[in-house]
Amino acid sequence: MKRAFRYRFHPTDAQAAGLSRTFGCVRKVYNLALDARSQAWARQERLNYNATSAMLTAWKKTEELAYLNHVSSVPLQQTLRHLQTAFTNFFARRAGYPRFKSRKRSRRSAEYTTSGFRFREGRLTLAKMAEPLDIVWSRPLPEGAVPSTVTVSQDAAGRWFVSLLVEDPTVTPLPATDGAVGIDVGLTHLLALSTGEKITNPRHEHRDRARLALAQRRLAKKAPGDGANRAKARRKAAKIHARITDRRRDHLHKLTTRLVRENQTLVIEDLTVRNLVKNRRLARSISDAAWSELRSTLEYKAAWYGREVITVDRFFPSTRLCSHCGGIAEKLPLNVREWTCGCGTTHDRDVNAAKNLLAAGLAVTACGAGVRPQRESSRTGRSATKQEALRREL
Repeated sequence: MKRAFRYRFHPTDAQAAGLSRTFGCVRKVYNLALDARSQAWARQERLNYNATSAMLTAWKKTEELAYLNHVSSVPLQQTLRHLQTAFTNFFARRAGYPRFKSRKRSRRSAEYTTSGFRFREGRLTLAKMAEPLDIVWSRPLPEGAVPSTVTVSQDAAGRWFVSLLVEDPTVTPLPATDGAVGIDVGLTHLLALSTGEKITNPRHEHRDRARLALAQRRLAKKAPGDGANRAKARRKAAKIHARITDRRRDHLHKLTTRLVRENQTLVIEDLTVRNLVKNRRLARSISDAAWSELRSTLEYKAAWYGREVITVDRFFPSTRLCSHCGGIAEKLPLNVREWTCGCGTTHDRDVNAAKNLLAAGLAVTACGAGVRPQRESSRTGRSATKQEALRREL
């Protein structure tokens, strides 16, 4: 199993200048190649990686782009491979058309393959550098691990990171268990489990909202041409964003690791977060909860450790469906946190939804049937479950 290990590092002034120059060249080559391929596309022609690689060689020989020779050629070739992957995904309809990289908004990064770095005795030296990087080894690499690729990046807060992709033999399937859990996401509580447990929503962005608003107001008052003062204000706002992101990611990693270790089967709802955030009143809270990141983290860890994640159709009425008798409530506004079914059972809204998700997911595992929403008939106004029960009685 290949796994990336990410570390902070503190470059010297010369290393920082060289890496910044590399980031700029990587962005320039990517944009030039994208422009060339777009023009060829307009002429109903196709350029592949080999063609853009030959174009890169020609660009280096021109007086205008001679500065591309001052950085390692490995990151420049890698960005052409990334562009090829972007076009492959576009033609396969897995992604949109590739976009140009912006100097201000695009991620500052460069990727090195084995020919572009030297890793010996825990010391990493990149091409065109005389000294190794001063890496903060916050956790050890797997014993005997040798990186296949190294990615250097800088975030908006000015922090430098290096990511090492290695083979990790410690990632093996966990012993099988009988545990199964339904997971319902929310805002008041981040998660409600079918076991009845509720996990509080930390609201990381809400806790730092006042500091963030102050930093953003100060940044807004700086004129675009204010130079160092504007850059300083921008970094202060970026550091608050980075603090929020780091705390959120740390909490999600701990939570998903615990769920994957304790349960063999995990059932979640297939929510379309991009549509939910269109609600202006809830968009900020939904983004702060990071439901999409929670799901993706849960899925890849389950794949690592031999667990199963089942997704239930978003139209399945998990909240309005009684987990005791199968009846469906007519209406259940968001402000109603507890409700009583006609059978006399009182439900906690979120826990009941988690129980229904678990039951639906186990049904999929048992018989392979799809989880379809139980819609009301336009003729009778009753759910499909109730109509089937009436037919059996008759």
